[in-house]
Amino acid sequence: MKDRILIVEDESPLADGLRDLLAGEGYLPLVAADGRQALELFRRRKPDLVLLDVMLPEKSGYEVCREIRKEDPRVPILMLTAKGEELDRIAGLELGADDYIVKPFGVGELLARIRAAFRRVHSRVEAEEEREALAFGEVRVDPRRMECTRGGHSYPLTTRELALLRLFIARDEEVLDRATLLDQVWGVRYEGTTRTLDQHVAQLRKKIEEDPSHPVHLHTVHGVGYRFSSIPRSARRGL
Repeated sequence: MKDRILIVEDESPLADGLRDLLAGEGYLPLVAADGRQALELFRRRKPDLVLLDVMLPEKSGYEVCREIRKEDPRVPILMLTAKGEELDRIAGLELGADDYIVKPFGVGELLARIRAAFRRVHSRVEAEEEREALAFGEVRVDPRRMECTRGGHSYPLTTRELALLRLFIARDEEVLDRATLLDQVWGVRYEGTTRTLDQHVAQLRKKIEEDPSHPVHLHTVHGVGYRFSSIPRSARRGL
């Protein structure tokens, strides 16, 4: 059965090009030209991945992303945007997008991101079959519900945030460089900025840290990457 990809793009030439490209790669493309149509098509056809433009008629890509996440916390959402500003990318990530691709983009980059997203989905399904809960400090992570709880509050997790947490917990107290994290979680070796990773870590800290500006679990190792500590270092000294 072919994977269904919903293309939400109001520029007809680009939408047609994406449809032909994905069909040629063996996917089943579905096309929506505005935000309202996108939600109707999503609910009716249940796509396996969404390519979502930010600037849309009727409803913006941000609104569509928010509505999709309310109904399905797992389907991969890749934002397509001509905007390069950091705040626009952060807004998409905060609403639950898994990744963003800045226009104009290359065919190879787009296909690599899509394949990586599907690999993450398949890996997540295998991991969820284990049905184990993860815990550290005051944080409890439920992989099946795609959420974590801390201080009596629940926080939804995106696919990549959950994958990052799994990797950090599995390699407790190790310093992981950005290249390793991108390879393991994104599945693609990025040649440019690692800002995508840093933004995901920043969002993850808001959910697992009491004070994200002074983290006790997820530490930045300047010039290298990150180190995760299941037990805060201050507590370790007392052991």
